[in-house]
Amino acid sequence: MRHGCEPIEGRSRSDRRQRKAEPLIAQGARAVASIAEACREGAVLTMLANDNAVESVVLRKGGIIDSLPKGGIHISSSTISVALSEALATAHAKAGQRFVAAPVFGRPDVAAAGQLFVVAAGSADALAAATPLFDAIGQKTFVVSETPKAANLVKLSGNFLIAVVIESLGEAMALVGKGGVGRHQYLDILTSTLFSAPIYKTYGALIADRKFLPAGFAASLGQKDIRLALAAAEELRVPLPLASLLRDRFLTLMAHGGDELDWSAIGGLAAKDAGEEG
Repeated sequence: MRHGCEPIEGRSRSDRRQRKAEPLIAQGARAVASIAEACREGAVLTMLANDNAVESVVLRKGGIIDSLPKGGIHISSSTISVALSEALATAHAKAGQRFVAAPVFGRPDVAAAGQLFVVAAGSADALAAATPLFDAIGQKTFVVSETPKAANLVKLSGNFLIAVVIESLGEAMALVGKGGVGRHQYLDILTSTLFSAPIYKTYGALIADRKFLPAGFAASLGQKDIRLALAAAEELRVPLPLASLLRDRFLTLMAHGGDELDWSAIGGLAAKDAGEEG
């Protein structure tokens, strides 16, 4: 190991974490120096980017499994694979702990307003203990099962449907746009007549405006969720032809450097395919 490199990198990471924590600390949160310290109160909530990040926090030596007391509860709001959710439930049960899967629906502005929708699954006593936390972050909680992985399956299916809407909006806008109809005019017609749901208004506006930065939800995460939905579908032997198409659309976007764009950027691919965009 080259001495001098690791401490500098460590300080840099620590500084970044501190900067991200400052707005929360200003609102009354308390920063901790370790996973063990975060688990002392007997309940811990995680919301991380992917399976690898969750595994590194929960299953590693000194992680949540090692640190949470018996009877403690881990609430996972991460969008993770069904397989990992099942593994976490098993590991927590073996350690005498409780596990609740509670992924959420809502973009950053909704989260900031405490108006997320929570999809929860776990034992009745664990869900009862977690309810005050759900009430703090969300406007409504849907309890779907006593088996945690069911909540993750619902979340993945929901994100699959959102991606279908994004892709179909992009294709329809490319069609009418090349025919001379303005994107914003078309969106106003759609959302005033056939599709008035917030999802069409939100993502339709992003596509019409070509506003893909800053990302509310990165394309790389969207691709991950479609991949996880396909994995769950394969395990259950459920064909998802549209999910396979969406996987390729995300890969096309990422192959052209779109990893950090908002996932609604796949809605701009159809216009490019039609020769309407550079």
